Amino acid sequence: MSATPSRHRLHPLLFEDVVRAALREDLGRAGDLTTEATIPPDLEAEAHVVAREAGVAAGLDVAAYAFSFYDPRCAVELAVPDGARVGAGDRLATVRGPAASILTAERCALNLLGRMCGIASLTRQVVDSLDGTNAHVVCTRKTTPGLRALEKYSVRIGGGANHRFGLDDAVLIKDNHIGLCGGVRAALDAVRGRVGHLVKIEIEVDTPAQLAEVLAHGGADVVLLDNFGLDQLAAAVSSVAGRMVTEASGGITPERARAVAETGVDLLSLGWLTHSPRSLDVGLDL
Repeated sequence: MSATPSRHRLHPLLFEDVVRAALREDLGRAGDLTTEATIPPDLEAEAHVVAREAGVAAGLDVAAYAFSFYDPRCAVELAVPDGARVGAGDRLATVRGPAASILTAERCALNLLGRMCGIASLTRQVVDSLDGTNAHVVCTRKTTPGLRALEKYSVRIGGGANHRFGLDDAVLIKDNHIGLCGGVRAALDAVRGRVGHLVKIEIEVDTPAQLAEVLAHGGADVVLLDNFGLDQLAAAVSSVAGRMVTEASGGITPERARAVAETGVDLLSLGWLTHSPRSLDVGLDL
């Protein structure tokens, strides 16, 4: 087990509604029928949250909150910080309190924890594969509705960085915007005349010709090179020559990520970090 404390922390205000909704969904209209029928209400228990496989811990505060929110008598002691690399069988946390409450909140806590650990583990895998390059891994808005703050946090825990959080914190002019607006120059002019000076502007290009238009205009801070081949990416980075941040996107698999990074791009944008992760297998042992 490697414990690397995380500099990131999610305030409960960012996830308490998620936990509340998840518990409400699980309890349904009649509560936990099984536990209420089988477990005495005064029975106390101690349980360990355990990793069933190797990965990166993320979301432990969220899981702990699920237990304590359902029943404040549940006390959770974290064994590792978010960001720690854990192995199969490693204890992540200990929960003490009424056995019935621990069992009722278990699935909500583990569902959120497993997904967040899965995203962090996948991100860490890609970040590690880029060691020695100058490229950074970023996620996208392809997140599970309602879970964006948690999923983007998990990317950060895995060593990646976040793209925009929503439609309101940066401009990203995509191919449909360009087509409907009348071209690259028209789109850049429209945006620059509308947004404030602190708002970053990124534009997506599909061809070297579009990139040349962007460079001639000079109205963007970041250029998104969408579905460029490796040779095209290298040529694009050379032509940009540091005047803008370069971001590669489209068809970047874990196997291809390092080759893309070696073209010299600044960012690798990977939607599958949040839309297609496999949850890490975590369990609760009483």
